[in-house]
Amino acid sequence: MTGELEGYGALVTGGGTGIGHACAAALAADAAAVTICGRTESKLIDSAERANTLAAHGGSVQYRVADVTDETAVAALAAAAAEPTGSLDVVVANAGGGGGLGPYQLQDTAEFKRVLDLNVIGTMLCVKHAVPHMLEAKGGSFVGMSSIAGGLTHRWFGAYTAGKAGIEAIMRNAADELGDANIRFNAIRPGFIATEIMEGIPRDSGVYASYIENTPMNDVGTPEDVAANTHSFTGQYLKPLVEAMRERQSA
Repeated sequence: MTGELEGYGALVTGGGTGIGHACAAALAADAAAVTICGRTESKLIDSAERANTLAAHGGSVQYRVADVTDETAVAALAAAAAEPTGSLDVVVANAGGGGGLGPYQLQDTAEFKRVLDLNVIGTMLCVKHAVPHMLEAKGGSFVGMSSIAGGLTHRWFGAYTAGKAGIEAIMRNAADELGDANIRFNAIRPGFIATEIMEGIPRDSGVYASYIENTPMNDVGTPEDVAANTHSFTGQYLKPLVEAMRERQSA
């Protein structure tokens, strides 16, 4: 990392474990002042401590306990993420998840709504409350964490597939609405990533074998793989765009 995100504020939701932790560590290693959030403080403390050991060029990681489905909490979270540098330039909306596995005719409606709230409403609230800060900063980069399930059928995954497809729809439309303001929106579709949640799938099972067989590289990914992909949207391509916009508006 070259430290090109020095002076940039970043927010990573769901930053206590897995992909969120890896994204936060990568951003801090490139000098960003990162704020992570989640609902379990012990995981956030551990994640921040580990990420700070990798921080470089003045980068840092702080944490806030917050639920992304709580609008008041998200508004406060966006403001807190902007405090260290005076701006919020990068958001990785990673918080999400599934539940209620089974065919549609057996879905519990309340559980289905909970999963949609976590994925779709949680992402929308992050967009809603991050964008004013990004407009003030004259640009930014927002990454929504989708899934391969957002574009390919996954039988019996319930609301998870609809939730991830919803995230992608939000990213497309937000990009159209805010591209002229130099705010980028992208979605990433991880496949099978070796996170704590996926440890529940036996490595000798048919489900695991099906992912390997349908992955061109014939292996599962790591959280660091996804973080590297995320950094391509928030790192070297972000700073020149933002600086060019600021120069045009100050001319």
